[in-house]
Amino acid sequence: MTKSERGQERNGRQMKATMKDVAALAEVGVGTVSRVINGVKVKDKTREKVMQAIAELNYEPDEYARGLKTNRSNTIALILPTIWHPFFSEFAYYVEENLSKKGYKLFLCNADGNPEKEKEYIQMVKQSKVDGIIGITYSDIDQYVSSNLPFVSIDRHFSEQVSYVTADNYLGGQMAAKALIDRECRHLCYIGGISPYPNETNNRKAGFAKGGEESGVEVQIFDMEEPIQDLEGQLEPFLRSHPEIDGILAVNDFMALDVMKVMKRIGRNAPYDYQIIGFDGVKLSSDREYLLSTIVQSTEEMAKASVKTMMAMILNQEEPRRVVVPVSFFEGKTTKVLKKD
Repeated sequence: MTKSERGQERNGRQMKATMKDVAALAEVGVGTVSRVINGVKVKDKTREKVMQAIAELNYEPDEYARGLKTNRSNTIALILPTIWHPFFSEFAYYVEENLSKKGYKLFLCNADGNPEKEKEYIQMVKQSKVDGIIGITYSDIDQYVSSNLPFVSIDRHFSEQVSYVTADNYLGGQMAAKALIDRECRHLCYIGGISPYPNETNNRKAGFAKGGEESGVEVQIFDMEEPIQDLEGQLEPFLRSHPEIDGILAVNDFMALDVMKVMKRIGRNAPYDYQIIGFDGVKLSSDREYLLSTIVQSTEEMAKASVKTMMAMILNQEEPRRVVVPVSFFEGKTTKVLKKD
């Protein structure tokens, strides 16, 4: 009988391999096996022997037992407003991918606009059911989030000094203004919503307005109170009363699509009668282009930065309070092709 058979066969039936079995097969101590499993640095040759033994025995670490010893669940919760939005689902994909590389699992929380759900998820951290939370949240949960809670926010600010990851929204707004002005737009408009909670997306409007001001171009602002009620009912009278508008930045891609729908109803089509740029860079699938001309914020880079910040918190390392991810302009079919000199 081989070492691996000896480690697996007991009382005439196959048994689940233990850490002791792995140690015996690799000819190392149990402590060494534990260090390899937990990512502690050991000699390359030793690590190779342990990993080979793990593969041969089909050994699976007892996550629950590990959690009791380390006081960690090796699980991170991700709170999303909805899983139906392509931007959020793509972000979740990259968060899971980056967590997996760190040996962590993802617990996906679809809040669906319900603040009570979000509060329950935060309680899970306090009860050590998950090690931390990455959150895209638009609810009134400020009092439940503190700087000593492993929480990484996306865009949203909290009264406590909570770390957050954001795209360069201000620069994105400036990029949009420049792109429209370069394409001969002279009556710009920003269309978005006013959130009751402070967040970085407001910088899109600020950057756009500044970009127009610096070029001496008029910029109108049309903000709607969130949660937005009767979107088209608010948009149509505004757009009808301002036929001079020839360049628009919408707060996000889906808002841009709504604007285009209303504009078509009143007989105006992009990019011939006006030009419009969205924000986010939403795709319906990985093999398709963006839906329209848009300011692209990389979900992959935002996810990577979120996981890196979360890991720093868990390992009690110094974590950044604000991480800014670059943006870029994608020329789609809702803006005119830029004339070359």
